[in-house]
Amino acid sequence: MTRTEIIIGGFGGQGSVLAGVILGRAAAYDGKKVAQSRSYGAEARGGAARSEVVIADEEIDYPLVITADYLVAMSQPAFERYVSKVKASGLVVIEEDLVRPERKLPENLKLVKVPATKIASREFGRPMVANMVMLGALAALTGVVTIDSLIKSIRASVSKGMEEINVAALKKGQEYTSAMVGGVHETS
Repeated sequence: MTRTEIIIGGFGGQGSVLAGVILGRAAAYDGKKVAQSRSYGAEARGGAARSEVVIADEEIDYPLVITADYLVAMSQPAFERYVSKVKASGLVVIEEDLVRPERKLPENLKLVKVPATKIASREFGRPMVANMVMLGALAALTGVVTIDSLIKSIRASVSKGMEEINVAALKKGQEYTSAMVGGVHETS
């Protein structure tokens, strides 16, 4: 059985939970089994927020992340809290302007820096779609779900009138990481 575990973490208001919902729905559209859970800090906006997504080919016997294959960290506290839950051979995608990895990471752990908020602000005038930039980057780097399923999921998940900007942000994240040499733009 193939089981893939993903944590998406950030501050409340960055869309970490929505990104997890969209990722989980996309995996279901791809014909996979999915379990998705979420957690919020004491404050909704500005507090900690996390989404866990487990994707498998067969029934999922335990719905929470045990050891993550992938971490998307959109804030420093999310990085610090969850990086130790990532497999030594896993992938960590960070918001490069908000996360500074200060500790030495395992040698086989890949770290990719994406300027998601900068891309979202510059390209769309909306920093709030940085979560979709990060989701596009994750999908391009891992192939965990198809871009077509992510687009379908975005259209089914976001507010009316916001579908196209979110799809465009997803594609920008995909383009950013696809342009990387060997799929990794910057590692540490």
